[in-house]
Amino acid sequence: MSIDDVPTNQLDEASAALEELVGILAADQSLSDALQQLAESAARVIPDAQNVSVTVLDADGSGHTAAATDQVVVAIDRDQYAAGEGPCLEAAATKRPVRVTAEGGRERWPAFAAAAAEAGVRAYLSAPLILDDRVIGALNVFSADEHAFDPFDEALLRLFVTAASTTITGFRRYERSRGLIQHLQNALESRAEIDQAKGVLMAAHGVSAEEAFARLVQESQQHNTKLRDVARNLLGSVRRSVDG
Repeated sequence: MSIDDVPTNQLDEASAALEELVGILAADQSLSDALQQLAESAARVIPDAQNVSVTVLDADGSGHTAAATDQVVVAIDRDQYAAGEGPCLEAAATKRPVRVTAEGGRERWPAFAAAAAEAGVRAYLSAPLILDDRVIGALNVFSADEHAFDPFDEALLRLFVTAASTTITGFRRYERSRGLIQHLQNALESRAEIDQAKGVLMAAHGVSAEEAFARLVQESQQHNTKLRDVARNLLGSVRRSVDG
């Protein structure tokens, strides 16, 4: 199908989809909410789509469904993950879109075919989510029409694939950044407690900062306790003695 053959209303929906995707990527929301909104938008805009799910690959290579428009398709995805095979995982492994009917997939992926047939799914289209040549998941589209999904559907799906990949990667980078910031905050808090503990030892025993620190280190090594915890325990005992 060429662009000239596409009905005007589908082009209008595609244009609206682009605007909606920009909003999804710009919105300040959780990853789960962003992917759920994206799945619902894809199901509404892709003409033959009745349901959509988003598969995210974990660090160990296993998959989980991060968003879906219906729990029925979550069950289909789950059967694929459990069996370790299916069009969703095939798309991720080959880095190419996979279109299959429930009947056509019966011999290759019996677990998927059985689950799809039971749910009334007759056609399935899965496209890999790729960023920097690395597969991070798949976007899966379901239909009860065995003849569903033409080139226009696939073109629209690519828009959502790009949006999903960008969304997942952006949130992962954000989580890494937040983890680093938290680590730095913890380090600064630990340093402050250690400096306070050094001050207590210096005042109590009339020793230098270096000697006070050496005493904390010795205590840490003798009791196999983190230096931060040694300092925290010392400060706690001082506070208790003052309060008492």
